[in-house]
Amino acid sequence: MASHGLSYDGCNFFRQRLVLSTLSGKHVKIKNIRSKDDDPGLRDFEASFIRLLDKVTNGSRIEINQTGTVLFYQPGLLYGGSIEHDCNPQRSVGYYLEALLMLAPFMKMSLKATLRGVTNDPTDPTVDLLKSTALPLMKRFGVDGEGFDLKVVKRGMAPGGGGEVVFTCPVCRTVKPLQLTEPGKIKRIRGVAYSVRVSPQMGNRIVESARSILNQFLPDIYIYTDHMKGANSGKSPGFGLTLVAETLNGCFLGAEMSSTPQGQGDPILPEDLGKNCAKLLLEEVYRGGCVDSSNQSLAVLLMTLGQQDVSKVLLGPLSPYTIEFLRHIKDFFQLMFKIEVQKPTEDERKGGDKVLLTGVGVGYSNLNKTVK
Repeated sequence: MASHGLSYDGCNFFRQRLVLSTLSGKHVKIKNIRSKDDDPGLRDFEASFIRLLDKVTNGSRIEINQTGTVLFYQPGLLYGGSIEHDCNPQRSVGYYLEALLMLAPFMKMSLKATLRGVTNDPTDPTVDLLKSTALPLMKRFGVDGEGFDLKVVKRGMAPGGGGEVVFTCPVCRTVKPLQLTEPGKIKRIRGVAYSVRVSPQMGNRIVESARSILNQFLPDIYIYTDHMKGANSGKSPGFGLTLVAETLNGCFLGAEMSSTPQGQGDPILPEDLGKNCAKLLLEEVYRGGCVDSSNQSLAVLLMTLGQQDVSKVLLGPLSPYTIEFLRHIKDFFQLMFKIEVQKPTEDERKGGDKVLLTGVGVGYSNLNKTVK
């Protein structure tokens, strides 16, 4: 196995490297993790992420040096089962859930993960966004079945947390190749305005301001208000909005905003938050493509691990995170995609350059046979 190992420098793209290492079976060594910082080594939320990986795998070997600046990870078998994990409140549950969404379909047993911590914060994708954009995308690739769901049991805003999320995913036999090249026009917008430990009126104020912008474009807009009380409302006050635009061809583009965490930075008015979030959704629609920018890497991974057949997906401009993800795919799976840039047509008039990704999957079942 020694020849199959990969070595990286620095703490960037930490989750990508560990997730792809787990799926490919290649061990990875990451050196110089914040070695020049005043506080060197792994952060608490990264250590918590490693513990989560250890829970869903069987036989993983993890070695960290005393200062925490060097990590060696030898992946075990992706096992799954029923797990519970207390996520570090420095990052939201979305940080951990993004990685679980990538790993869950390829486990030996169906996964039931109960994650506790911060469910909504301004930095990571919130649970609501992942539920309404990532899950439908995975269903397009054939990752579906009884019990494929993501439930918010309790909400917890940053910095206190106290939220709880249950993610269940059945075992996926094969990932289907996908031709997703026509996004189609936007037919409706749905959303959730949530508020905890503040006046329930906050939700209505957010909805009002978001609608003031979106109603100029289409009439079919419905934004639910979700006000959780008591034990289900976590430990910190806050509010936010998640918006999802659905196209005629069943593609989902999402955008979201959360209020500034208590005691950090300038507070934001619910009216401003609603308007800014609506503009972010319009920005996402302007970028175009069949997958929104937060789920590009998930689409790329499912194309990679699909059957040995051609998949095509049209994306908006690639985010820096996705560009690095494509480089890592080349390192771990020796797979490269054909990338074609499509200029906006006359019909669209405006809009960014689209990127058409074409690739042949490596077939995850074949991969497993070589790793064992």
